[in-house]
Amino acid sequence: MNTLLNIETRNAVLLTMATLLEDEREAIININKKDLEAYTGDDISMFDRLKVNDAKVNEMIAAATHLASQEDPVGVERFSFKHDNGMQVYNKTASFGTVLIIYESRPDVTVEAAGIAFKSGNKILLKGGKESLQSNLKIVELWHKALKQHNASTDWVEYLQFNRTETQAFLEKPTQRVDLIVPRGGERLIAFVKQHATCPVIISGRGNNFVYVSKEANLDIAIDIILNGKSKISACNAVDKVLIDKNLSNKEDFINKLITKLNEVKIQVLGDELVAKNHQLEQISSNEVWYEEFLDYKIVIGEIASNEAAISMINKYAGGHSAAIITKNDAEAKLFMENVDSAAVYHNASTRFTDGGQLGLGGELAISTDKLHQRGPIGLQHLVTNKWYVHGNGQIR
Repeated sequence: MNTLLNIETRNAVLLTMATLLEDEREAIININKKDLEAYTGDDISMFDRLKVNDAKVNEMIAAATHLASQEDPVGVERFSFKHDNGMQVYNKTASFGTVLIIYESRPDVTVEAAGIAFKSGNKILLKGGKESLQSNLKIVELWHKALKQHNASTDWVEYLQFNRTETQAFLEKPTQRVDLIVPRGGERLIAFVKQHATCPVIISGRGNNFVYVSKEANLDIAIDIILNGKSKISACNAVDKVLIDKNLSNKEDFINKLITKLNEVKIQVLGDELVAKNHQLEQISSNEVWYEEFLDYKIVIGEIASNEAAISMINKYAGGHSAAIITKNDAEAKLFMENVDSAAVYHNASTRFTDGGQLGLGGELAISTDKLHQRGPIGLQHLVTNKWYVHGNGQIR
């Protein structure tokens, strides 16, 4: 087990990492091109997440720099108590120990997620996908360089170059201690990890996010939010389903305008039975489609009877990630937000804000759709457990 590095060393490593990312910017982008050229799959969202350009390197640098500026999440006092017998009791945050991150396609995770785990005093085991291997190895090389520069062991950041069989064997019988596993990727990856893992897993689940346009919606806001929800189809916070209140005035005109706007940005629009019939759209093949996360240039529009019906439908079909209501009625919004069972709920704002950086955390390890121990974006202050410190002078019970 690695002895916890002091906060000055952790911050210095992160700042050095930011400098190295800038110095090696061109090399990272060129190496990433080799991963892009070697990718033979047809998953457009995976290809989108695989790509590293200048903007993506800027995000990596910003993540490392911001992490270095944040307060130490380890050793924060959460509770204190003076026992009748004179013992002083404290509960403080503590590192998990070793965190394994299993992810697909995204080389930026090798910076951001590893940085969050490292800053919170954890050793990181990185298991990236084969499609991003060269990019990941280059970034891990920079991690090791930054660690060595501050006399810290390179063991703090370790890359597991495992195939699927080796990964399964490691999950079932780890060859070193693992305290927490965080899978980031599609439903198949998550199911695979859940099936084989022998230690706690935080599920970074599917999106399949809904927008409900209530009968009291501002229609310009509704269109802007729905279009923004499809502006990055590979994101887990993208919108896949739109429910429109049947009592919305100018409903048919609104739906026509929405379809036109979506088609302009090459989004395929499907409808439920009623919307498909009234607007000459392809009808969804079955209700099972309501469960699907698309990660694609398509969206479903359906009609719904009321706010209560929208809440019920979202709770049945959505991924528990993000949901939005568009309404001018605050009481209606309150009912929706309190009763929709999602990690993030929005009133007149885009689901694309479900992101650690956008919600004030400075970055995220993952976006959890679990309820234990943290829901939604998992930031620096969430990647800790806690322990009890009890100071006495001979007390016995």
